[in-house]
Amino acid sequence: MEFEVLARCHTTRARVSRMKLAHGVTMLPTFMPVATQAAIKGLTAQQVEALGITLILNNTYHLNLRPGTEVLKEAGGAHQFQGWRRNLLTDSGGFQLVSLNKFTKITEEGALFESPFTGEPTMLTPEESISIQHAIGSDIMMQLDDVGKFSHSLLHTLTTGPRVGEAMWRTIRWLDRCIEFHEKSGRSHQNLFAIVQGGIDSVLRDQCLNEMIKRKDRVAGYAIGGLSGGEEKDVFWRIIKQCADRLPADRPRYSMGIGFAEDLLVCVALGVDMADCVFPTRTARFGVALTFSGPINLRLGKHAADLQPIDGTCPCPTCSDGTSRAMLHHIITLETAGAHALTQHNIVFEARVMGGAREAIMNGNFPDYLKTFFANYFGDAGYPEWCVNALRSVGVDLLEDRPDTKVISGDGTVWEYSDRA
Repeated sequence: MEFEVLARCHTTRARVSRMKLAHGVTMLPTFMPVATQAAIKGLTAQQVEALGITLILNNTYHLNLRPGTEVLKEAGGAHQFQGWRRNLLTDSGGFQLVSLNKFTKITEEGALFESPFTGEPTMLTPEESISIQHAIGSDIMMQLDDVGKFSHSLLHTLTTGPRVGEAMWRTIRWLDRCIEFHEKSGRSHQNLFAIVQGGIDSVLRDQCLNEMIKRKDRVAGYAIGGLSGGEEKDVFWRIIKQCADRLPADRPRYSMGIGFAEDLLVCVALGVDMADCVFPTRTARFGVALTFSGPINLRLGKHAADLQPIDGTCPCPTCSDGTSRAMLHHIITLETAGAHALTQHNIVFEARVMGGAREAIMNGNFPDYLKTFFANYFGDAGYPEWCVNALRSVGVDLLEDRPDTKVISGDGTVWEYSDRA
């Protein structure tokens, strides 16, 4: 990996960087579309590349189960298997072990789980996770981490209690095993990232950061894990800031599982370089188009006779070829072509959000970009209070010129910010 910071925002912690990997250059900050099982649902690899995407995510857990490492090795790796010519990151599979399998048991050796296909017990160790990622041939590999306990009834990760501390220290020990196994392989074209854990406990996060930073010379980058699992947003951004403030400036910083546009821009302002999420592609399959004026639910009847495109300024194939909202409304729940069209649009939207951020940072007007984006995206509906607080922590006041803007608190209460001034 070659990593170079090209520009920094004069106000926030945002930056523009150039990351060169074995399959080309990716400019940061960037959003990674998720191709969990070696495919972004509904699109070919060639279509995704044509959208200008240079980095996508595959998942180790799923590719190990199907098609399996033998097939991947025979194909020459996941790039060749899926026909993807640009950069590729693989998640280690740690999260899926607990989110998708109720019968996973975490031990010091690794994660023991039942195969969803055969029911047979299978052990995924840190060494095995790296071995699978070697077979995949990803440009960036994630360490196997212990994400703690996942609550299937509450559908989020549990971020407090003694289990979180246990998971954090085990993640550090597992990182050492991943490093040792990877270094012995001699596969220098593949880059290992560490994952900072610790839940929402700032003391545990600092302890994990201390240990991870000690290993800086043996990892290519860092991820912030254990979030986006149901925690309060006002807690979320503070943990992101705590980690981004301390992580080495000469390494990429990756916030895992982030996909909402407001989340992306707040994280960029706090110093994050990379993010991924299934949100833009999944929401497309539910008929929702992402725009700079906010999401549009094309299933609603009001779009049945609307002959304008989703966004007349969008360069995606769906908008540029003139496909109307009415046409998309007509086919969205009937034809797969509708989901494909929205998927392309939503991927390009995320790329435009991040591309706009890069351009603004380079031009020295990123704070103005943030203010304009939030004003257009939320309009009169009101700004999320956590976004206001997070951006104020890095010198940007979204309400500076809009004192009567509505603000939405974490419990859903809407109020005029001037009332609390």
